[in-house]
This record gives sequence, structure tokens and C-alpha cells, in this order.
Amino acid sequence: MDYFKGTEDYVLSPQLRDSVNVSIELGRPLIVKGEPGTGKTLLANSIARGLEKEIFIWNIKSTTKARDGLYLYDTVQRLNDARFGGKDISDIKHYIKLGKLGQAFNSNEQVVLLIDEIDKAELEFPNDLLNELDEMSFYIPESGETIKAAHRPIVIITSNSEKELPDPFLRRCIFHYIEFPDEKLMEDIIHVHFPKIEEKLIKESMKKFYWIREFDMLRKKPSTSELIDWLQALIAGGISVKTLEKEMPFLGTLLKKKEDFDVVANKSQPHYAYNTSAKARNVY
Repeated sequence: MDYFKGTEDYVLSPQLRDSVNVSIELGRPLIVKGEPGTGKTLLANSIARGLEKEIFIWNIKSTTKARDGLYLYDTVQRLNDARFGGKDISDIKHYIKLGKLGQAFNSNEQVVLLIDEIDKAELEFPNDLLNELDEMSFYIPESGETIKAAHRPIVIITSNSEKELPDPFLRRCIFHYIEFPDEKLMEDIIHVHFPKIEEKLIKESMKKFYWIREFDMLRKKPSTSELIDWLQALIAGGISVKTLEKEMPFLGTLLKKKEDFDVVANKSQPHYAYNTSAKARNVY
């Protein structure tokens, strides 16, 4: 068995690494939860790179049905071919198009399958996939064909907890909650994105970042990805550590709600006031 050890551009905790490898060993889907911006979606891409496997990504929407991931029978194209195409329409297989789940099952090699943001779909969506994910196969009645995985894909399922997932579905999965990174792990993540960044800038930006996250009344706390964006803006704007000690420029990369701006402004000491200078406003 191939064990996932992480990749150079994705820093993960030992606990998350172990959850991934248990999921692979048992052949069960891994459900990953955590705050938005903690790298849930990027995990699947990292696994694919680390294990040198192809990845199939099924992005879930509110209108997505379980069958969409299995296959689509293109009746419209068959009708058009019957009326205008002059083609042989007797072989229905020509009009069966596999979805992302079907493509992953049909692959000749083991692949990574990401089912991204499963909680966006209707409540019954996860239960509608129980048998397919258990048996790693499904039947297409239109063509009389069964698609069965020769190699169980590595299935990563992300959720932002918008809806609770049903217990029968959870019983068939491995679960991991990505805890928000502590300061040590966050430094490692920053160094991956900015290998040559000034250490004093890391310390001061993280001081401000974790200070903001301490406010329980925030409607949306800034995430890891937003800290990375903020650092990139600070570097692009040429903001010095001395300036950052007195101001908080480009706060819109961290906070996305007006109410949160008000909270930070009201709680700020004078030297934490966010910057409204022309330089800060016109960096882009």
C-alpha cells in the first residue's frame, strides 16, 4: 500500500495524515470538516500529487443529484441523431456519459475522488450514494451495463457543516475535523507560501491575525487562506513591520463583513487602527 506522507506545498498535522492513511487502508471515504479556508479541498489535490494519482473532482451544488455523479443518458442527442444525424442509434452506450463518480470507478488505476462540499446538496443526497460507495459499483438500466471499480478510489468528502450528514452515511466513513492551526503550524504553512519572508513580518502579522480571531462576536473569522492573502498584500504594498505595528492595512483581505470591521475598530487600541491611507487603498 502507498502511504501518504504529505507534500512540500501542503502542511498537515500528524493526526490528519493518519486519518488519510487509515481511510486508504480500510477503503472507506474520508469526511473532512473544518472552518472554511483550512485546506479541506486542497487536501485531495495534495494526496493525488503525493501518491502520483489522477484526481476526479465532483463539485456539489444545491441542485446536484446523486445520479449526476454516476452517469447521464443523453436522450436529446439520441433524438437529434435519429431525426437529423443519420447515425445508428441502436447502441445506447454511445449516449451514456459517465459522471465523476462513474469515471473514478471506470479507471484502470486507483484514483483520488473528491466530493467537494457534500452538505450543499439536499438532505437525501448522501443516503442516495450509500450502496454505490459501499460496493464501488452501479448499474445502468438503459444500457444493461454495470460499472464496477477495479481499484477502490481514494474518496475524500468535504463538508462545511451547513447540514448534518445522516448517520447511516457517517457509519461508512472515516471522519476528521481539521483543527485551526496553532501558531507553530501556521508558521510552517506561511513558509511554504513565502519561503523568503521576513521573520519579523510573520510574527507581527500573526500577532494581529490571532488577536482578531479572539473576538467571539465576529460573524466570519479570518481563515488560513485569508492570512496568506493578507501577507501577499502586505508584501506587494511594501508595508514595513514598523507600519504594521501601528496600523492594519488591507483589512478587507481578512474581514468580509461590515459588522466585523466595526467590531475590530471598536476593540482596537490606537496603534491597532486599520490603515485608510492612499498607499493602503491603491496597492492594486
